[in-house]
Amino acid sequence: MGVFNIYYSQTSDKDFKTGADQPELYLPMLKNKTIGIVTNQTGLLIDKSHLVDFLVKNNVRIKAIFAPEHGFRGDADAGEKIRNGTDTKTGIPIVSLYGSNKKPKPEQLKGIDVVVFDIQDVGVRFYTYISTLTYLMEAAAENNVEVMVLDRPNPHDGYIDGPVLKKKWESFVGMHEVPVVYGLTIGEYGKMVNGEKWLKNGIQAKYTLIPMKNYHKKKRYPISEKPSPNLPNDQSINLYPSLCFFEGTQVSVGRGTDLPFQVYGSPWTKELPYQFTPKPNYGAKDPFLNGQMCYGENLSDYPKKLQELNLEWLLKAYKNYKNPQQDFFLKNLFFDKLAGSDELRRQIITGKSLKEIKSSWKSDLDNFSKIRNKYIIYKD
Repeated sequence: MGVFNIYYSQTSDKDFKTGADQPELYLPMLKNKTIGIVTNQTGLLIDKSHLVDFLVKNNVRIKAIFAPEHGFRGDADAGEKIRNGTDTKTGIPIVSLYGSNKKPKPEQLKGIDVVVFDIQDVGVRFYTYISTLTYLMEAAAENNVEVMVLDRPNPHDGYIDGPVLKKKWESFVGMHEVPVVYGLTIGEYGKMVNGEKWLKNGIQAKYTLIPMKNYHKKKRYPISEKPSPNLPNDQSINLYPSLCFFEGTQVSVGRGTDLPFQVYGSPWTKELPYQFTPKPNYGAKDPFLNGQMCYGENLSDYPKKLQELNLEWLLKAYKNYKNPQQDFFLKNLFFDKLAGSDELRRQIITGKSLKEIKSSWKSDLDNFSKIRNKYIIYKD
Protein backbone atom coordinates (compact mmCIF):
# COMPACT_ATOMS: atom_id res chain seq x y z
CA MET A 1 0.00 0.00 0.00
CA GLY A 2 1.41 3.42 -0.96
CA VAL A 3 1.75 6.18 1.56
CA PHE A 4 0.59 9.71 0.80
CA ASN A 5 1.94 12.59 2.84
CA ILE A 6 1.19 16.29 2.48
CA TYR A 7 3.02 18.99 4.39
CA TYR A 8 1.59 22.47 4.85
CA SER A 9 3.49 25.55 5.98
CA GLN A 10 2.36 26.92 9.33
CA THR A 11 3.15 30.56 8.57
CA SER A 12 0.31 33.08 8.07
CA ASP A 13 2.08 35.07 5.35
CA LYS A 14 -0.34 35.78 2.48
CA ASP A 15 2.23 35.66 -0.33
CA PHE A 16 2.02 32.92 -2.95
CA LYS A 17 4.87 30.40 -2.92
CA THR A 18 5.64 27.33 -5.01
CA GLY A 19 6.62 24.08 -3.31
CA ALA A 20 10.27 24.75 -4.16
CA ASP A 21 10.12 28.13 -2.42
CA GLN A 22 9.34 26.51 0.93
CA PRO A 23 12.62 24.76 1.77
CA GLU A 24 11.68 24.78 5.45
CA LEU A 25 9.19 22.01 4.56
CA TYR A 26 11.36 19.71 2.46
CA LEU A 27 14.99 20.24 3.50
CA PRO A 28 14.48 18.49 6.88
CA MET A 29 13.04 15.47 5.03
CA LEU A 30 16.07 15.29 2.72
CA LYS A 31 18.66 15.48 5.48
CA ASN A 32 21.05 12.49 5.45
CA LYS A 33 19.25 11.06 2.39
CA THR A 34 20.64 10.35 -1.06
CA ILE A 35 18.37 11.85 -3.66
CA GLY A 36 17.68 11.91 -7.37
CA ILE A 37 15.96 14.89 -8.94
CA VAL A 38 13.69 15.18 -11.97
CA THR A 39 13.80 18.77 -13.15
CA ASN A 40 14.63 21.09 -16.00
CA GLN A 41 15.07 24.81 -16.67
CA THR A 42 11.75 25.57 -14.91
CA GLY A 43 13.00 24.30 -11.52
CA LEU A 44 13.66 27.83 -10.27
CA LEU A 45 13.25 29.44 -6.88
CA ILE A 46 11.85 32.94 -6.50
CA ASP A 47 15.35 34.46 -6.64
CA LYS A 48 15.83 32.70 -10.05
CA SER A 49 18.44 30.31 -8.63
CA HIS A 50 18.02 26.68 -9.73
CA LEU A 51 16.76 24.07 -7.29
CA VAL A 52 19.73 21.78 -8.04
CA ASP A 53 22.21 24.54 -7.13
CA PHE A 54 20.19 25.39 -4.02
CA LEU A 55 20.18 21.78 -2.80
CA VAL A 56 23.91 21.36 -3.44
CA LYS A 57 24.56 24.57 -1.49
CA ASN A 58 22.52 23.13 1.39
CA ASN A 59 24.58 19.92 1.43
CA VAL A 60 21.84 17.69 0.01
CA ARG A 61 23.46 14.64 -1.58
CA ILE A 62 22.26 14.38 -5.21
CA LYS A 63 23.24 11.18 -6.97
CA ALA A 64 21.56 11.88 -10.32
CA ILE A 65 19.59 14.47 -12.28
CA PHE A 66 16.85 12.88 -14.40
CA ALA A 67 16.00 14.95 -17.49
CA PRO A 68 12.55 14.86 -19.19
CA GLU A 69 11.66 15.68 -22.81
CA HIS A 70 13.58 18.81 -23.97
CA GLY A 71 16.44 17.98 -21.58
CA PHE A 72 17.74 19.32 -18.26
CA ARG A 73 18.37 22.81 -19.66
CA GLY A 74 15.19 22.68 -21.77
CA ASP A 75 16.79 23.45 -25.12
CA ALA A 76 16.01 20.31 -27.14
CA ASP A 77 13.33 20.08 -29.83
CA ALA A 78 10.12 18.19 -29.18
CA GLY A 79 10.85 14.50 -29.75
CA GLU A 80 14.61 15.04 -30.01
CA LYS A 81 16.82 12.36 -28.48
CA ILE A 82 18.23 13.49 -25.13
CA ARG A 83 21.67 12.14 -24.28
CA ASN A 84 22.94 11.15 -20.88
CA GLY A 85 25.80 13.28 -19.62
CA THR A 86 27.07 15.38 -16.74
CA ASP A 87 25.91 18.78 -15.52
CA THR A 88 28.96 20.99 -16.10
CA LYS A 89 28.10 23.27 -13.18
CA THR A 90 27.75 20.65 -10.44
CA GLY A 91 29.38 17.54 -11.93
CA ILE A 92 26.21 15.54 -11.20
CA PRO A 93 25.39 12.78 -13.74
CA ILE A 94 22.38 13.48 -15.98
CA VAL A 95 20.12 10.55 -16.95
CA SER A 96 17.63 11.07 -19.79
CA LEU A 97 14.02 10.00 -19.17
CA TYR A 98 13.13 10.36 -22.82
CA GLY A 99 13.52 8.20 -25.90
CA SER A 100 14.17 4.54 -25.05
CA ASN A 101 14.55 5.17 -21.29
CA LYS A 102 11.26 6.82 -20.28
CA LYS A 103 11.10 4.83 -17.04
CA PRO A 104 14.09 4.84 -14.65
CA LYS A 105 15.81 1.46 -14.50
CA PRO A 106 16.46 -0.25 -11.13
CA GLU A 107 20.21 0.37 -11.47
CA GLN A 108 19.55 4.08 -12.07
CA LEU A 109 17.62 4.28 -8.80
CA LYS A 110 20.06 2.12 -6.82
CA GLY A 111 21.26 3.88 -3.66
CA ILE A 112 18.63 6.65 -3.97
CA ASP A 113 16.22 7.19 -1.05
CA VAL A 114 14.03 9.96 -2.50
CA VAL A 115 13.46 11.31 -6.01
CA VAL A 116 12.42 14.98 -5.94
CA PHE A 117 10.23 16.08 -8.87
CA ASP A 118 10.13 19.81 -9.66
CA ILE A 119 8.95 20.80 -13.13
CA GLN A 120 6.57 23.52 -14.33
CA ASP A 121 3.86 21.58 -16.11
CA VAL A 122 1.29 22.95 -18.57
CA GLY A 123 -1.83 21.12 -17.36
CA VAL A 124 -2.60 19.42 -20.70
CA ARG A 125 -2.85 15.65 -21.27
CA PHE A 126 -0.50 15.45 -24.25
CA TYR A 127 2.26 17.49 -22.60
CA THR A 128 4.64 14.71 -21.55
CA TYR A 129 5.81 15.79 -18.08
CA ILE A 130 2.84 14.01 -16.44
CA SER A 131 3.87 10.85 -18.30
CA THR A 132 7.42 11.24 -16.98
CA LEU A 133 6.01 11.61 -13.44
CA THR A 134 3.90 8.47 -13.94
CA TYR A 135 6.85 6.34 -15.04
CA LEU A 136 8.95 7.74 -12.20
CA MET A 137 6.28 6.84 -9.63
CA GLU A 138 5.99 3.34 -11.10
CA ALA A 139 9.75 2.73 -10.98
CA ALA A 140 9.96 4.24 -7.48
CA ALA A 141 7.17 1.98 -6.19
CA GLU A 142 8.86 -1.09 -7.67
CA ASN A 143 12.21 -0.16 -6.09
CA ASN A 144 11.02 1.15 -2.71
CA VAL A 145 12.04 4.75 -3.41
CA GLU A 146 10.02 7.74 -2.19
CA VAL A 147 8.74 10.37 -4.67
CA MET A 148 8.53 13.98 -3.48
CA VAL A 149 6.73 16.47 -5.72
CA LEU A 150 7.35 20.20 -5.24
CA ASP A 151 4.13 21.61 -6.65
CA ARG A 152 3.75 24.43 -9.19
CA PRO A 153 0.71 26.17 -10.75
CA ASN A 154 -1.43 24.81 -13.54
CA PRO A 155 -1.39 27.73 -16.02
CA HIS A 156 -4.85 26.75 -17.29
CA ASP A 157 -6.35 27.27 -13.82
CA GLY A 158 -9.14 24.87 -12.85
CA TYR A 159 -11.12 24.33 -16.05
CA ILE A 160 -11.56 20.89 -17.62
CA ASP A 161 -12.48 20.25 -21.25
CA GLY A 162 -11.91 18.07 -24.28
CA PRO A 163 -12.40 14.42 -25.19
CA VAL A 164 -11.44 11.90 -22.51
CA LEU A 165 -8.79 9.41 -23.64
CA LYS A 166 -9.95 5.85 -24.32
CA LYS A 167 -7.66 3.13 -22.99
CA LYS A 168 -6.89 1.68 -26.42
CA TRP A 169 -5.14 4.94 -27.38
CA GLU A 170 -2.77 5.13 -24.41
CA SER A 171 0.70 6.45 -25.32
CA PHE A 172 3.42 8.74 -23.98
CA VAL A 173 1.28 11.71 -25.10
CA GLY A 174 -1.67 10.36 -23.12
CA MET A 175 -1.31 7.65 -20.49
CA HIS A 176 -4.58 8.00 -18.58
CA GLU A 177 -8.31 8.29 -19.13
CA VAL A 178 -8.43 12.04 -18.57
CA PRO A 179 -9.59 14.96 -20.77
CA VAL A 180 -7.23 17.18 -22.75
CA VAL A 181 -7.39 19.87 -20.04
CA TYR A 182 -7.84 18.25 -16.62
CA GLY A 183 -7.71 21.14 -14.13
CA LEU A 184 -5.16 19.76 -11.65
CA THR A 185 -1.67 20.82 -10.67
CA ILE A 186 1.06 18.28 -11.36
CA GLY A 187 1.14 17.46 -7.63
CA GLU A 188 -2.60 16.79 -7.58
CA TYR A 189 -2.27 14.77 -10.80
CA GLY A 190 0.35 12.50 -9.25
CA LYS A 191 -1.88 12.08 -6.22
CA MET A 192 -4.71 10.99 -8.54
CA VAL A 193 -2.50 8.50 -10.43
CA ASN A 194 -1.49 6.97 -7.09
CA GLY A 195 -4.94 7.02 -5.51
CA GLU A 196 -6.72 5.54 -8.54
CA LYS A 197 -4.04 2.81 -8.80
CA TRP A 198 -3.25 3.75 -12.41
CA LEU A 199 0.36 2.56 -12.07
CA LYS A 200 1.28 -0.82 -13.55
CA ASN A 201 -0.30 -3.75 -11.67
CA GLY A 202 -2.09 -1.30 -9.37
CA ILE A 203 1.02 -0.63 -7.29
CA GLN A 204 1.28 2.63 -5.33
CA ALA A 205 4.28 4.81 -4.66
CA LYS A 206 5.27 6.42 -1.39
CA TYR A 207 4.24 9.90 -2.49
CA THR A 208 4.96 13.14 -0.65
CA LEU A 209 3.55 16.42 -1.92
CA ILE A 210 4.95 19.80 -0.94
CA PRO A 211 1.98 22.01 -1.88
CA MET A 212 2.05 25.64 -2.88
CA LYS A 213 1.15 28.30 -0.37
CA ASN A 214 -1.78 30.64 -1.03
CA TYR A 215 -2.43 29.17 -4.47
CA HIS A 216 -5.95 29.55 -5.87
CA LYS A 217 -7.19 27.24 -8.58
CA LYS A 218 -9.21 29.81 -10.53
CA LYS A 219 -6.40 32.36 -10.64
CA ARG A 220 -3.90 32.38 -13.52
CA TYR A 221 -0.24 32.57 -12.58
CA PRO A 222 2.29 33.73 -15.17
CA ILE A 223 5.04 31.26 -16.04
CA SER A 224 8.45 32.51 -14.93
CA GLU A 225 10.43 30.29 -17.33
CA LYS A 226 9.21 28.77 -20.59
CA PRO A 227 8.41 25.08 -20.04
CA SER A 228 9.72 24.10 -23.51
CA PRO A 229 11.25 25.91 -26.49
CA ASN A 230 7.99 26.24 -28.43
CA LEU A 231 5.89 27.51 -25.52
CA PRO A 232 7.70 30.83 -25.07
CA ASN A 233 4.99 32.88 -23.34
CA ASP A 234 1.62 32.84 -21.58
CA GLN A 235 -0.32 33.30 -24.83
CA SER A 236 1.25 30.21 -26.43
CA ILE A 237 0.30 28.22 -23.32
CA ASN A 238 -3.24 29.66 -23.40
CA LEU A 239 -3.70 28.50 -27.02
CA TYR A 240 -1.73 25.25 -26.77
CA PRO A 241 -4.58 22.84 -25.81
CA SER A 242 -6.65 24.04 -28.79
CA LEU A 243 -3.86 24.29 -31.38
CA CYS A 244 -1.86 21.15 -30.55
CA PHE A 245 -4.35 19.00 -32.51
CA PHE A 246 -2.76 20.49 -35.66
CA GLU A 247 0.37 18.44 -34.86
CA GLY A 248 -1.55 15.44 -36.22
CA THR A 249 -2.46 17.22 -39.49
CA GLN A 250 -0.87 18.83 -42.56
CA VAL A 251 -1.11 22.22 -40.79
CA SER A 252 1.80 23.98 -39.07
CA VAL A 253 1.41 25.48 -35.59
CA GLY A 254 4.23 27.93 -36.20
CA ARG A 255 7.24 25.87 -35.19
CA GLY A 256 10.13 27.56 -36.97
CA THR A 257 8.62 31.05 -36.60
CA ASP A 258 8.70 33.70 -33.86
CA LEU A 259 5.15 32.74 -32.90
CA PRO A 260 5.02 28.99 -32.14
CA PHE A 261 1.56 27.87 -30.96
CA GLN A 262 0.24 31.36 -31.74
CA VAL A 263 -0.25 30.91 -35.49
CA TYR A 264 -1.46 28.09 -37.69
CA GLY A 265 -1.50 27.55 -41.44
CA SER A 266 -0.53 25.38 -44.39
CA PRO A 267 0.23 25.74 -48.10
CA TRP A 268 -3.23 24.23 -48.78
CA THR A 269 -5.44 26.65 -46.79
CA LYS A 270 -5.01 29.62 -49.13
CA GLU A 271 -8.40 31.14 -48.28
CA LEU A 272 -7.05 32.11 -44.85
CA PRO A 273 -5.43 35.56 -44.56
CA TYR A 274 -2.18 35.31 -42.58
CA GLN A 275 1.07 34.20 -44.26
CA PHE A 276 4.23 32.73 -42.73
CA THR A 277 7.12 30.48 -43.76
CA PRO A 278 8.59 28.03 -41.19
CA LYS A 279 12.41 28.10 -41.09
CA PRO A 280 14.92 26.34 -38.81
CA ASN A 281 15.44 28.14 -35.50
CA TYR A 282 16.14 27.53 -31.81
CA GLY A 283 13.75 24.77 -30.73
CA ALA A 284 12.83 23.75 -34.31
CA LYS A 285 15.86 22.53 -36.22
CA ASP A 286 13.75 21.05 -39.02
CA PRO A 287 10.23 22.49 -38.63
CA PHE A 288 7.20 20.96 -40.29
CA LEU A 289 6.59 22.54 -43.75
CA ASN A 290 10.12 23.96 -43.63
CA GLY A 291 10.53 26.71 -46.26
CA GLN A 292 6.94 26.52 -47.53
CA MET A 293 4.58 29.50 -47.57
CA CYS A 294 1.68 28.82 -45.20
CA TYR A 295 -1.71 30.53 -45.11
CA GLY A 296 -3.65 30.67 -41.87
CA GLU A 297 -4.35 32.88 -38.87
CA ASN A 298 -2.26 34.86 -36.42
CA LEU A 299 -3.69 34.42 -32.89
CA SER A 300 -0.86 36.10 -30.97
CA ASP A 301 -3.21 38.97 -30.01
CA TYR A 302 -6.14 36.68 -29.23
CA PRO A 303 -7.87 38.59 -26.42
CA LYS A 304 -9.43 35.79 -24.35
CA LYS A 305 -8.05 33.63 -21.59
CA LEU A 306 -9.58 30.38 -22.78
CA GLN A 307 -11.84 28.53 -20.34
CA GLU A 308 -12.59 25.78 -22.85
CA LEU A 309 -11.06 24.23 -25.96
CA ASN A 310 -11.60 26.30 -29.08
CA LEU A 311 -12.09 23.90 -32.01
CA GLU A 312 -13.17 26.65 -34.44
CA TRP A 313 -9.62 26.99 -35.80
CA LEU A 314 -9.30 23.26 -36.42
CA LEU A 315 -12.69 23.07 -38.15
CA LYS A 316 -11.94 26.20 -40.20
CA ALA A 317 -8.60 24.79 -41.39
CA TYR A 318 -10.26 21.47 -42.30
CA LYS A 319 -13.03 23.23 -44.24
CA ASN A 320 -10.49 25.37 -46.16
CA TYR A 321 -8.00 22.55 -46.82
CA LYS A 322 -7.64 21.96 -50.56
CA ASN A 323 -4.99 19.39 -51.44
CA PRO A 324 -6.28 16.44 -53.47
CA GLN A 325 -2.91 14.68 -53.08
CA GLN A 326 -2.87 14.52 -49.28
CA ASP A 327 -5.42 13.90 -46.57
CA PHE A 328 -5.77 16.65 -43.94
CA PHE A 329 -4.79 14.17 -41.20
CA LEU A 330 -1.30 12.66 -41.13
CA LYS A 331 -1.18 9.01 -42.24
CA ASN A 332 0.34 7.87 -38.92
CA LEU A 333 -2.90 9.00 -37.21
CA PHE A 334 -0.96 10.85 -34.54
CA PHE A 335 -4.10 13.01 -34.39
CA ASP A 336 -5.96 10.12 -32.74
CA LYS A 337 -3.27 9.81 -30.05
CA LEU A 338 -3.61 13.53 -29.31
CA ALA A 339 -7.40 13.37 -29.27
CA GLY A 340 -7.39 10.18 -27.18
CA SER A 341 -9.42 8.14 -29.70
CA ASP A 342 -10.45 8.16 -33.36
CA GLU A 343 -13.82 9.72 -32.54
CA LEU A 344 -12.89 13.42 -32.99
CA ARG A 345 -11.28 12.73 -36.39
CA ARG A 346 -14.37 10.85 -37.54
CA GLN A 347 -16.67 13.62 -36.26
CA ILE A 348 -14.71 16.22 -38.26
CA ILE A 349 -14.73 14.10 -41.44
CA THR A 350 -18.49 13.49 -41.21
CA GLY A 351 -19.21 17.20 -40.75
CA LYS A 352 -20.42 17.21 -37.15
CA SER A 353 -21.01 20.71 -35.79
CA LEU A 354 -18.96 22.26 -32.99
CA LYS A 355 -21.97 21.91 -30.69
CA GLU A 356 -22.44 18.22 -31.54
CA ILE A 357 -18.74 17.48 -30.97
CA LYS A 358 -18.68 19.24 -27.61
CA SER A 359 -21.89 17.60 -26.40
CA SER A 360 -20.38 14.17 -27.13
CA TRP A 361 -17.75 14.83 -24.43
CA LYS A 362 -20.21 15.68 -21.65
CA SER A 363 -20.81 12.26 -20.10
CA ASP A 364 -17.09 11.38 -19.95
CA LEU A 365 -16.23 14.81 -18.53
CA ASP A 366 -18.88 14.38 -15.81
CA ASN A 367 -17.43 10.99 -14.87
CA PHE A 368 -13.88 12.36 -14.79
CA SER A 369 -14.99 15.30 -12.60
CA LYS A 370 -16.07 12.85 -9.90
CA ILE A 371 -12.61 11.24 -9.89
CA ARG A 372 -10.81 14.59 -10.05
CA ASN A 373 -12.74 16.05 -7.12
CA LYS A 374 -11.20 13.46 -4.77
CA TYR A 375 -7.70 14.83 -5.37
CA ILE A 376 -8.15 18.61 -5.33
CA ILE A 377 -6.17 20.18 -2.48
CA TYR A 378 -6.42 23.89 -3.40
CA LYS A 379 -9.41 26.21 -3.06
CA ASP A 380 -10.95 28.21 -5.88
